[in-house]
Amino acid sequence: MPKAIWNDEVIAESDDTVVVEGNYYFPRDSVRDEVLLPSETHTVCPWKGKASYYTLSSNGQLAPDAVWFYPEPKPDAKAVRDRLAFGKKDVRVEA
Repeated sequence: MPKAIWNDEVIAESDDTVVVEGNYYFPRDSVRDEVLLPSETHTVCPWKGKASYYTLSSNGQLAPDAVWFYPEPKPDAKAVRDRLAFGKKDVRVEA
């Protein structure tokens, strides 16, 4: 079962992930709420739409904008709706 690991902590785990462009998208409800801080950052992907971000926070450690999601993905990206992905430089995903 895929797991997202940050600072030696499992922050997400699910056997219902979707891989898009090499990134694992975990169902929102499989990610630990207590490690997510809202971010004001937004970016735009031409085919997925507008992305929003979270900063990871745990034990005094921060990883700004290390988590992203598409609140309203474009039709071709509907598979990522209600899912979160993690920046590879901050979070390790073990499949």
